[in-house]
Amino acid sequence: MKTRKVDVAIIGGGTAGMVAYGEVRKHTDRIALIEGGPFGTTCARVGCMPSKLLIAPAEARHRLQALPEFGIGSDAGKVDGVAVMRRVRAERDRFVGFAVDTVAGFDQSHIVRACARFADDHRLILDAPDAHQAPAADIECIEAARIVIATGSRPLMADALKPAGDRLISSDEVFYWQDLPQSVAVFGAGAIGVELGQALHRLGVRVRLFGRGGGIAGLQDATVRAVAVRTLAAEMPVSLDAREVRVSRDGDAVCIDFIDDEGRPRSERFDWLLAATGRTPNVDRLTLENTAIECDPRGVPVFDPLTMQTSVKHIFIAGDSAADRPILHEAADEGHLAGRNAGRFPEVLRTPRRTPMGIVFCDPQAAFVGARHARLLADRIDFASAQVSFGNQGRARVMQVNQGLLRVYAERGSGLLLGAELFGPDAEHLAHLLAWVVQLRKSVAEVLELPFYHPVIEEGLRTALRALLKELGMATKPPSPCLDCGPGT
Repeated sequence: MKTRKVDVAIIGGGTAGMVAYGEVRKHTDRIALIEGGPFGTTCARVGCMPSKLLIAPAEARHRLQALPEFGIGSDAGKVDGVAVMRRVRAERDRFVGFAVDTVAGFDQSHIVRACARFADDHRLILDAPDAHQAPAADIECIEAARIVIATGSRPLMADALKPAGDRLISSDEVFYWQDLPQSVAVFGAGAIGVELGQALHRLGVRVRLFGRGGGIAGLQDATVRAVAVRTLAAEMPVSLDAREVRVSRDGDAVCIDFIDDEGRPRSERFDWLLAATGRTPNVDRLTLENTAIECDPRGVPVFDPLTMQTSVKHIFIAGDSAADRPILHEAADEGHLAGRNAGRFPEVLRTPRRTPMGIVFCDPQAAFVGARHARLLADRIDFASAQVSFGNQGRARVMQVNQGLLRVYAERGSGLLLGAELFGPDAEHLAHLLAWVVQLRKSVAEVLELPFYHPVIEEGLRTALRALLKELGMATKPPSPCLDCGPGT
């Protein structure tokens, strides 16, 4: 067996693997970056960017419906599905090209085009990327002093959906469509399902969004979630607690029989069934059983999130393969931690993680920052909460986007701002502001000392924080609302 010895082997060339490679190169030139599939990150190829490319025309068309409220007539809005998908694919390929160009700038002697699996804690067996290729340079094994697992994830396809046959499509495959279909059943009401389902609906595709347990967009605060469910259900058909779901085929149609949320039996036919029921980490093909790595019940390696170190100290994990924070900026952070520590090993640095933040690009947008509501309850944290509705918030009403709710949480006693959950206009921007002050460990009173312009959406945040200060028993003077703009300003 032909063996290549390196200081660090990185399995996977996505976001986490690429960032890890950059860190490892600061410490050694004896590296193997192993990738068996196409280069180009999940975000660029099938995730963040192409989904936003589909959402953008959907939101543009939807905004036309508000024109009469502004006194403007319009005959625009006819959808050319072929043109929509052509732009999605072209811009998607452009973003992928940036990642591919980055890899092209790496030392090509470090690149190993193969699939890897563990033989033991230090040796990786290389398999051909497909049946028609041989591993790079005919290497059959890599022996590494340290290893970084950055193998990413893939869509989860539930067995119950497989009767749809070739009409079952994953969220990864949507962005290869040449045209928009007539109808799609979207299974999964998390971030991916809500984003794609609403975008397709707004582009004229007949959609029904199926979920389980009444959840939507990953929202955990029941008060915020109720507003999101009510708002989204008013726009498009949703069945967030469908029961006795049965999928079958009738020619080219996918038939779905189910009991809807009101307990009524229903039967609907669709052109496609889109599975958006989550992603699964690509660790099941690594033969981790040949190592001493401790895994959780899902088969994912247990690791220290402050070092990305597994139970086998010289093996690290990062990105979606860790199945902890499957978001691009977190994958980059984890790649940085794993790569730096693999490069420095046996010296390992523990680094605090950034404040958690998640954004769902539906409309209104959903977001969370810092401590989740469910975790605060589970950990029995003594906290106070307060909220603001965007229904009459001045700037939101001016722009005809006055829907949604923001809830903020703070620790009693200290007044420390802990987190927030929101569903409303400009949530992506409000989430960033909140994440920054939470990470800076600011109290509610300290945040209220910061400047707020008028009139802006951010004034809604100020209103919520003022209410939170009152809940904490720390209010020192009554607020001075803008009498011209109504509540929430």
